[in-house]
Amino acid sequence: MNQQPIKVPFLDLKAHHEPIRDEIRQAIERVIDANAFAGGPFVEAFEKDWAAFCGTRHAIGVGNGTDALWLTLLALGVGPGDEVITVPSTFMATAEAVSFCGARPVFVDIEPVTYTMDPARLEQAITPRTRAIIPVHLFGQVADMDPILEVARRHGIPVVEDAAQAHGATYKGRRAGTFGIAGCFSFYPGKNLGAFGEAGAVVTNDAELADRIRCLRDHGQVRKYHHDHIGWNARMDGIQGAVLQVKLRRLAAANEARRNHARQYARLLADVEQVVLPVEAPGRTHVYHVYAVRVSDRDEVLQRMGRRGIACGIHYPIPVHRQKAYQHLGYGEGSFPVAEQCAREFLSLPMYPELRPEQVELVATELRACLDELRPRSHACAV
Repeated sequence: MNQQPIKVPFLDLKAHHEPIRDEIRQAIERVIDANAFAGGPFVEAFEKDWAAFCGTRHAIGVGNGTDALWLTLLALGVGPGDEVITVPSTFMATAEAVSFCGARPVFVDIEPVTYTMDPARLEQAITPRTRAIIPVHLFGQVADMDPILEVARRHGIPVVEDAAQAHGATYKGRRAGTFGIAGCFSFYPGKNLGAFGEAGAVVTNDAELADRIRCLRDHGQVRKYHHDHIGWNARMDGIQGAVLQVKLRRLAAANEARRNHARQYARLLADVEQVVLPVEAPGRTHVYHVYAVRVSDRDEVLQRMGRRGIACGIHYPIPVHRQKAYQHLGYGEGSFPVAEQCAREFLSLPMYPELRPEQVELVATELRACLDELRPRSHACAV
């Protein structure tokens, strides 16, 4: 069967940027006029706005979300011989940041409903070498932070939130990134708040930690040509700061549009027993960076949706502990059964603020049709 033209793209950044093109152009021109390209006043202005949005005292703009995690761990003193606990159901960057400190990633499985760190499995992973815990707010929902923080407090271990997919998500009324000692964000273009390239940020209420991260992001300089530490070039550039400041003003409305799309998907697919829908846990506000359903025969469904003109995605088909790069950790198949089953079944449906209701309806209709074609092999997934 021939591939049909794309009727619903997985992501449409053109539609996202077109209404604000003139405002962004003006913001970039101000950066050009000021010649403030590396750090500088436009980054500082965004940092102030991002801290206010998140509800923290400090925000530190960096080059990308990986830098945010890595520099935070370095600033906390994580180094060779240490261990950092996180989850295998995440993008590779979460573990990479640990490895580039010289430390060892240690994984715990995820909850089968929220797909975030299972607090009941956390304590058994702690050893005398554990130096940090990184819960991942996957797909736009904050992990169950109260029990995670309780375990961490008992053991005196700092918690660093990977909030790269959770811009504006809340847990019991507080925004992602504000629970641990620091929260780390990516502003990759497709994120809920996306830059015009690479950018990231760390938020924290700890002034000393903020100062260390600021120093590390700029070659370890305390002032120009005075290097107290071995750092890195991880500065946010001025154009990204200016663009992000423009787009931040629209983030709350964009998140609400995503939530509306999620509610529509849920209504249209509620009676499809072959689909496991995402769940917004009580006390949390999901911002649906990704709308991931679970289906059997996922790869076949993905191909059939593509042939019907619906662009879907997969997040993430290989858990981190099963990646070739981490074979040396010694985790085998079955080490984290929930994460492994989810990796086989996650199917990400189109999700972005500019989706139209008729597009959401078309996605749901075509998904139903694909699953009907595959009966009786497809069935409700469970772990």
